Amino acid sequence: MTPAAASPRDLVRLRAERPEAVAEAAARRRRRPLLRTTHTPTARERLPHPGRLMIIAADHPARGALAVGDRALAMANRFELLERLRLALSRPGVDGVLASADVLDDLLLLGALEDKVVMGSMNRGGLAGAAFELDDRFTGHRPDDLVRHGFDAGKLLLRIDHDDPGSLDTLHTAARTIDAMAAHRLPVFVEPFLCRRVDGRLRTDLGAAAVATSIAIASGLAGTSAYTWLKVPVTEHPDDMAQVMETSTLPAVLLGGEVGDDLDGAYGKWREALRLPTVRGLVVGRSLLYPVDGDVAGAVDTAVSLL
Repeated sequence: MTPAAASPRDLVRLRAERPEAVAEAAARRRRRPLLRTTHTPTARERLPHPGRLMIIAADHPARGALAVGDRALAMANRFELLERLRLALSRPGVDGVLASADVLDDLLLLGALEDKVVMGSMNRGGLAGAAFELDDRFTGHRPDDLVRHGFDAGKLLLRIDHDDPGSLDTLHTAARTIDAMAAHRLPVFVEPFLCRRVDGRLRTDLGAAAVATSIAIASGLAGTSAYTWLKVPVTEHPDDMAQVMETSTLPAVLLGGEVGDDLDGAYGKWREALRLPTVRGLVVGRSLLYPVDGDVAGAVDTAVSLL
């Protein structure tokens, strides 16, 4: 299928002159199941990791989080971000992308989402560094938006600080959103953290007890967990992951998070955690899209090989 826009530079004209092109591209997009599983030996040979997921994350800018390492505005150049995303999505074994509506609309117009899992980012109101960061409003995709565009899943961020009343509003809204997604039979990936403010800045607690507690809270939200997945970090001490992941039977993917310059160390942590029975894949963004050595394809291919 010929994409509506040949390059990121064409997007500006197309968006100004034919905004309906986004809906048209969504309607004709070739879809696929969330997980590809098969018991056919011939088909299995064509699948790099049956029953697992490799998702590229790019929803950071919508929360005002543009930094990668010491590069404060690394993700601010949308044209560069789109080129990196297109390269990442073209690599063998990459199943799809997680992003906010504006990025997904761009990728739709560029024809980069054919036969890919498309995951919409739902709550982006907890802007990075804001006083209201934990009152994380659902300012992104609504369940109805995901259905209308024919997208495949949603993702929500659930940060809990016992000293911040805003967490309760986010917790309540997250539960009702999970209910709505289940009513549409759409998977929703819940990314839970326990956190606290240190010198005015929000810090996530990656200790085993905190991660296990956050998983327990997220697993119990809403009237059913039938369509709930978890999106979890590797614990501060990776050896704790086996015990932590016994907190829930829900399927989980690992998030990348900030890995700094030690991408090889991150690969090692992900490799070990991927051996656990409930861990079904990776959802990684900045560390693969903006690797220190600049080799996006190499970073993505290595991550895929861990599955």
